[in-house]
Amino acid sequence: MTSSAWQGAIMRKITLAAATALAAVLAGHRVEAGPVLDAVKARGQIVCGISDGRPGFAQADAQGRWRGFAVDICRAVAATILRDANKAKFVALTAAKRFPALQAGEVDLLVSDSTYTLARDAGQGVEFTGIYYYDSQGFLVKKSGAKTIKDAKDLHRAMICYQTGTTSEANLTDYFAANRMRFVSFAFERSAEARDAFLAGRCDALTSDLSALYAILAAKPQHAVDYAILRQTIAKEPLGPAVRQGDPQFADIVRWTLYAMIEAEEYGVTARNVDEMLKSPHATIKEILGVTPGMGKALGVDDRWVYNIVKQVGNYGESYDRNLGGGSPLGIPRSLNAQWTKGGILYAPPIR
Repeated sequence: MTSSAWQGAIMRKITLAAATALAAVLAGHRVEAGPVLDAVKARGQIVCGISDGRPGFAQADAQGRWRGFAVDICRAVAATILRDANKAKFVALTAAKRFPALQAGEVDLLVSDSTYTLARDAGQGVEFTGIYYYDSQGFLVKKSGAKTIKDAKDLHRAMICYQTGTTSEANLTDYFAANRMRFVSFAFERSAEARDAFLAGRCDALTSDLSALYAILAAKPQHAVDYAILRQTIAKEPLGPAVRQGDPQFADIVRWTLYAMIEAEEYGVTARNVDEMLKSPHATIKEILGVTPGMGKALGVDDRWVYNIVKQVGNYGESYDRNLGGGSPLGIPRSLNAQWTKGGILYAPPIR
């Protein structure tokens, strides 16, 4: 056999093997579910770790019901696995306790406004499964006072409040060191404590994710009058869901649940029109909604998994609007979190 013929034969074998593997996946023949997915199915409930009360992302209402953008991500995963978005339990965690709780198995999924970093993804026994919000770190300051601050460089020797156990702490230290500036630190375990100390005048500035700073301004009309967010940002803060390593199928489900919410918005599939969209002749929409079978089996879930997400939770844009955007008190512009077709960088791999 000539060299080219031998190579051709090998390639045909590889192609046949790949096709066979893909056919097996689409036929539902997957590796057995891992320990996390098995536990979720056995108890009939997913346990989600969330932040300890962050407006727009995770906050309990007067009836004790958790609401927010991060909460919706958890509910969407429950809809994917258990066909019911209400089968989600929420555990509020401080920044210092969130990853230990995930590692110890106290929660199945962490959607606690955690920044996706290499050190966390590769060195803590956890796996990030995408980015649900592109944030950045900035400063909130008082508009007037003994020390007028209009620029981040004006913070030299300032007293700064922040939450410990977060990337904000390291970013703050790095920024000041790079600019040969000094600051007096006021560290707090809980974000609410750092916020309250700043509002009480104990420090000159509060540093956190911009989304958290927007929430403070939106809390009371007077806050928007008295305080301002500086123009400069000092670090990227991509927020992502995290799971324990060792259950790839569960990680895939969380990853593609987020992608499904993004993809549904891109194709105009909403909670209001999803039933009508089942009749769409569009090939991609038919695959997304399970009219054309196969995509659910590829994940080991019901073919109507995306339908369940959108019907019960909504698409990415619907959740963003009611929790963070124009339909919420925060009114945060979509900016980077807009769809890639509308000037943002929100982009999901195709559900094909």
